[in-house]
Formats: sequence, structure tokens, C-alpha cells
Amino acid sequence: MTINEAQDAVIEEFEEFDDWMDRYQMLIDLGNDLAPLEEKYKNEQNLIDGCQSRVWLQCDYVEGHLVFTADSDALITKGIIALLIRVISGHTPKEIMDADLYFIEKIGLRQHLSPTRSNGLLSMVKQIKAYSIAFSTK
Repeated sequence: MTINEAQDAVIEEFEEFDDWMDRYQMLIDLGNDLAPLEEKYKNEQNLIDGCQSRVWLQCDYVEGHLVFTADSDALITKGIIALLIRVISGHTPKEIMDADLYFIEKIGLRQHLSPTRSNGLLSMVKQIKAYSIAFSTK
């Protein structure tokens, strides 16, 4: 599945809910379904700056693709990072660098987050892009 196909699937899922309370619950469920991050990866190096909550993002380079795992100490934030991982994990650094993550706007996520969570979301995307740039030379 391409990044755009994954984004379109997310948009379709979110369109099923009119109420943002239901959408928040979906984010919480996504966070709860996220595979646990090994404790050894919950370190300062993987901690994303700019998030009000603590968010750890681990990136591994596997056969030319970036595989992301993450965790957070806040339920909605964990759901947000789970959603990002669902869209971008398993793709090449170039695909991730070139990706326009339009689903964030299409589902209304940014405008329905508090300013601090919205800044955290931007920090998560920035860190993902930074990993793709760093691994693009491999």
C-alpha cells in the first residue's frame, strides 16, 4: 500500500464519524492497539522535542525501508503517533521525504487539537521527516 493509499484509507475511516468525540475515541483505540515500545527505546535520544506529552519514536532501517515504533504517556497523543506510523512506516526514506501528509488536514485533526497537541503533531512529523533524510544516504 502506498502512503497516499494509506492516507485515503484513514480519511475514509474518519469520515464514518461525524462527532469529534467518536474520532478522539478512535485515536485512543489506535493508541491502545499500538505495539508496545521496548523499554530500551524509551530514552532521551528517541524523545520528541516539542510535545507536551512524552513521545518516543524509534526508527529502524530494514531492507531499504523505515520501520517506526513509538509510545507516549498520553492516550490521544499515542493515538496520533500510531496514526502517523500506520501511514508512513514500511516505506523508503525517499517516499517518506516526498510524502505530502494531506490526511492530517482532510480529517480535521490539526484544527481539533489543542495548540500544544497541534505543536506536538508538527514535531512528530518533523522528526519522521528528519529520520527519512538521515537514512536517505544509506
